[in-house]
Amino acid sequence: MSDQEATAPKPVGPQPRGSIGTPVGNTLAIARREFVSYFSSPLGYIVIGMFLLLVGFLFFIPFAFLTLGKATLQPMFNSISWLLPLISPAIAMRTFAEESRTGTLEMLITQPVRDWEVILGKYLGAMGLLAVCILGTFSYPVIISRVGELDWGPVAGGYLGLLLGGAAYVSFGVMVSSFTKDQITAFFVSFIVGAVFFLMNKALIFFGGAASVIEYLCPDYHFSNIARGVLDARNIIYFCSVIFVCLLATARSLGSRRWS
Repeated sequence: MSDQEATAPKPVGPQPRGSIGTPVGNTLAIARREFVSYFSSPLGYIVIGMFLLLVGFLFFIPFAFLTLGKATLQPMFNSISWLLPLISPAIAMRTFAEESRTGTLEMLITQPVRDWEVILGKYLGAMGLLAVCILGTFSYPVIISRVGELDWGPVAGGYLGLLLGGAAYVSFGVMVSSFTKDQITAFFVSFIVGAVFFLMNKALIFFGGAASVIEYLCPDYHFSNIARGVLDARNIIYFCSVIFVCLLATARSLGSRRWS
């Protein structure tokens, strides 16, 4: 064998999926890319600004914490729980729909990374923006604690409930986004379905014997329990199950695109 043949580069075939980087590294890299992309356009700033503005309006304008006669954040948590079905679809609508519209999704899912790394990365990136929105309200308990003695147990439970509830709504939004190429369609479908599930426990009288089942399916029922400081495993399991099912359906959607 000649020296030229010995030093010639060997042809490189197609690399198997998941062959580049570690699963955690790939997932975090995609999550970082997704999170940063929110702030490369006005979307991230608009979502955060509108969220904080609405929370401030719903909480401080009625002065609910004063009319209750004690330092409490329950009105704020109730206000945010009403906003989650609206703000979460706005965050999640672009995760896959925009990639599908621009044609970059096909490029992404054919890269040597696994589908679940792409899904978790995009999901975590969207959750990063929601976490920024929620953490932006932390100035409120600080202010209220100066008005009176604030019980920080329910405060911690309320924030945990918001993160879990928001995570469930975002996972549903990611799933819907994976089935369409239009962000507006993804937003309205996620918002309408999320709002229906949110409001179901407000009309239990119309469901008769099925009221207990309908109540369990309602995210706000589980959020309300956690926000009161009651850490029941059933509530945690509910939110984790919704997230798992929605992300699994997203994986099925990406799998069908690969073979279509």
